[in-house]
Amino acid sequence: MAITNKIHFRNVKGDIFGGITAAVIALPMALTFGVASGAGASAGLWGAILVGFFAALFGGTPTLISEPTGPMTVVMTAVIASLTAANPEQGLAMAFTVVMMAGVLQIIFGILKLGRYVTMMPYTVVSGFMSGIGVILIILQLAPFLGQASPKGGVIGTVQNIPTLISNVNPIETVLAVITVAILFFYPSKLKKFLPPQLLALIVGTLIAIFFLGDADIRRIGEISVGLPSLQIPTFSADQLRVMLVDALVLGMLGCIDALLTSLVADSLTRTEHDSNKELIGQGIGNLVSGLFGGIAGAGATMGTVVNIQSGGRTAVSGLTRALILLVVVLGLSQYLTVIPSAVLAGIAFKVGFDIVDWGFLKRAHKISPKAAIIMYGVIGLTVFVDLIVAVGVGVFVANVLTIERLSNHRADQVKAVTYDDEEIELNSEEKELLERANGNVLLFYLSGPMIFGVAKAISREHNLINDYKALVLDLSDVPILGVTSSLALENAITEAVEKGRQVFIVGVSGQAEKRLRKMGVMARIPQENIVGDRASALRQAVNYVDRNLVNVGSDTIDSQAIA
Repeated sequence: MAITNKIHFRNVKGDIFGGITAAVIALPMALTFGVASGAGASAGLWGAILVGFFAALFGGTPTLISEPTGPMTVVMTAVIASLTAANPEQGLAMAFTVVMMAGVLQIIFGILKLGRYVTMMPYTVVSGFMSGIGVILIILQLAPFLGQASPKGGVIGTVQNIPTLISNVNPIETVLAVITVAILFFYPSKLKKFLPPQLLALIVGTLIAIFFLGDADIRRIGEISVGLPSLQIPTFSADQLRVMLVDALVLGMLGCIDALLTSLVADSLTRTEHDSNKELIGQGIGNLVSGLFGGIAGAGATMGTVVNIQSGGRTAVSGLTRALILLVVVLGLSQYLTVIPSAVLAGIAFKVGFDIVDWGFLKRAHKISPKAAIIMYGVIGLTVFVDLIVAVGVGVFVANVLTIERLSNHRADQVKAVTYDDEEIELNSEEKELLERANGNVLLFYLSGPMIFGVAKAISREHNLINDYKALVLDLSDVPILGVTSSLALENAITEAVEKGRQVFIVGVSGQAEKRLRKMGVMARIPQENIVGDRASALRQAVNYVDRNLVNVGSDTIDSQAIA
């Protein structure tokens, strides 16, 4: 694996133009997310610069633009709020430490090559999770949207204080926020390639505040520190360490999901294939450095990535260019950003939250599958009102249980136990004749497809339905995978047959299924001659055994009568 991303200068013009365009979009978003998180505009800008630069340099998706995103900001807001509430003096420093820890975890995920597993979640859970984050972002903007400071308690605190917020509304700031949202909603799509709507909204809202509301009492971004950021020493608190680790895990996992989903979008647009494990390492390095220098966490941003590609970006040079342009803005033009009204940023964040909500799936989920809709709405509720990890954990668990149930029911239909010709099992003429000749004394047990653990119950049920037989023919010809639980169910059936003096024949066992049964010692209990390659041969041997058995029983009966 190469240390850095694929960088070449055969597409310099397109990469530089893509980087400039992505930087134009990144500026208002970085300011918005920095303020929304509670860390300040500077933290948002440095997060956009540092995460963007190092993720582009060390990542595995050349065209990916990384910066603070809506989902990451929601988690970052909760982290800062909880840690500063528990430790007002060191809370913010501890929050930046959480960002560093999240970066380290992402690097570990990449080293362990977990990239391809990160996004393996049901769409209902991903959709509900993202929609829940969108709802959280909308709710958290209600207070600044109405011209007031955000109440304590996060989402719950804001919802509880809605009547108070409405009664104390600041009309001027609310009008600014409404104008911002209106620009974002009604901006013509054909103009987006010339001027991003977020930047236009930022400029218009700021100019209105400067020229028409100069003396009005409205909240603004305030001072943004000029110069390079100071190093943040990792800060821990013994009583908060567990909470910090959980927060870092949430932030790291969400960043992985956010980045890799965006990488898939980049792949579809550029017709290339990203390196997911390398991308996680790049994202981790970016967040680690961002936390070290007081920046908030970031991830792959869909909007910036799409704009970068559409503007000609094809290599990591575009991401590096974007980061350098933002660096120039921070170092040289930050004094001009202090007059931006907070209400304008709240309007931009409100629109971001609205866009994160998966409206398309919300409208039709109940038509596609009622169970899917229940999972999605449940995840949304848990995400908004309980906890992000709980939401994902419960959603994945329920979705997997339902999937396993469906697969088990489907596989259970492929478990058949018959003593006579059965139309559900395709038998040739010889096999039908042999079963008829056995007269119910041979039990054909046929399994087909992967035998996952949910099928074990069907194996036991089918076997227990028929007790009066003298030979068991177990057909595993069409079983590629045999799970441990299903293996134990088969072992029980074979053991019971052997203990009752019945002959057991195994047909067509091979591959993983054979290895599993041999390791369990099942194959050792069956005579080698009873392990055959085709079903007809096994039935022939079983019928011959039954015939001999019946003859012996008949002879014993005649001898007993003669003696009597």
